[in-house]
Amino acid sequence: MAGGYPGSWLRAKGSKSESRVSFVELFFDLVFVFSISQLSHALADHFTPLGALEACMLIFAVWWVWIFTAWVTNWLDPDRMPVRIMLFVLMFAGLVLSASIPGAFAEKAIFFAGAYVFMQVGRSLFTVYALKDVSPGNHRNFIRITCWLVLSGIFWIAGAVMEGETRVSLWLAALAIEYAAPAFGFAVPGFGKSTAADWDVSGAHLAERCALFIILCLGEAILQAGKTFAEQPLSPLIVTVFITVFVGTVAMWWIYFQFGHERAAHRIEQDETPGSLARQAFTYAHIPILAGIILSVVGDEFLFSHPHDQADLYASAAILGGPAVFLIGNLWFKGATTGRPPLSHLAGLAGLALLLLALSQIDVYQLGILATAVLVVVAIWEFASLTRAVPLARPPSNH
Repeated sequence: MAGGYPGSWLRAKGSKSESRVSFVELFFDLVFVFSISQLSHALADHFTPLGALEACMLIFAVWWVWIFTAWVTNWLDPDRMPVRIMLFVLMFAGLVLSASIPGAFAEKAIFFAGAYVFMQVGRSLFTVYALKDVSPGNHRNFIRITCWLVLSGIFWIAGAVMEGETRVSLWLAALAIEYAAPAFGFAVPGFGKSTAADWDVSGAHLAERCALFIILCLGEAILQAGKTFAEQPLSPLIVTVFITVFVGTVAMWWIYFQFGHERAAHRIEQDETPGSLARQAFTYAHIPILAGIILSVVGDEFLFSHPHDQADLYASAAILGGPAVFLIGNLWFKGATTGRPPLSHLAGLAGLALLLLALSQIDVYQLGILATAVLVVVAIWEFASLTRAVPLARPPSNH
């Protein structure tokens, strides 16, 4: 990749700011905190098989538009005024997209699909223009990407004007096109296809972008718990639930950040093909991590609203499913960056599965306490096992 050309909008290669996450990027991410809140509420209000499918589709869409923007700002410098304005325009479209989530499969479908397609195609066209004279290889890459996004955009808009199962089918097709595109190297007749060597990303920047996004998501979980707790009549049980939810969220933070993020940032900076590793570890493996956090927030709502109900498969789908999906994502993420999926996470998944056997004997709040205990054990196990190993050299700080 070329960088540092006079008048270009690219990050300067080799500079201190190359891997730095800018304030405008963090500002941009705040819109997606709203998305996470909307997604968790939408799933909680329609916690059915169809509601779960729709929520999963929206999670895939929201994540894809965010991670594509993170990749773009890996090359483009947000401190350049045109890039900054582009991000502000995307923020407004993202606000429309987020506000449309509760009605995405109803009366606000065209707003959701229109905002999504505008963000994906518009950002990609902007990047094509920005790279035209300074990075021929990535210029061609983004021409290919734009072609795929235009194709999927046709399905998004077509689905928005349809209803019911037709909309679901067309939007599933749109997501399949977008998620399959990287695996096919964004191949386009006449333009060839991309290779892993083409994606010369700054691994430290992408690792920090994803880490900060996960922090915002976990922070939203904490805020939702605090808001719900403030609205509840005070009782020992509600205090117990609140503590359980807080400890569970802290355990999720610990599992992701204590070793996962640091090791991933170190590994990707040393990798010969950082683009390939970034695609697996950050673009794909973070989807279940995000989904697990959202599902856990739904489980937290169940804990506050029905603590004394008998635990059943309906409640456990969120209360146990959230931590399980989160651990699966971390298994994938850490396995991709270290080559060794952590045994503690496999044991945690086994522990959550065993709790299904106790459903008929316990209440919802007790199930929540046990699920949180499993996460705490996983965090302590990983900490104890890895701190006995040879310490990993810390990568140099970007700040």
